[in-house]
Amino acid sequence: MATASVRLDQNLVEKATIMGKALNRTMPKQIEHWAKIGEMMEDNPDLPYEFVKQAIISKAEKEAGKLEPYDFG
Repeated sequence: MATASVRLDQNLVEKATIMGKALNRTMPKQIEHWAKIGEMMEDNPDLPYEFVKQAIISKAEKEAGKLEPYDFG
């Protein structure tokens, strides 16, 4: 994975540090998380945040092999 140095507003860095600590993420991972949500919201402006959040969780569950088949009826 390529990395790049960027300048960020100190207020954003402080918020990401606090939120990252609360959610067991590093500050850079918290900013990546916010960027992923922002990208998804811009690509799908009609979807509510909660739907996007659940889509991210579902993808992580799938990658972890934690999905169960659903029986329709």
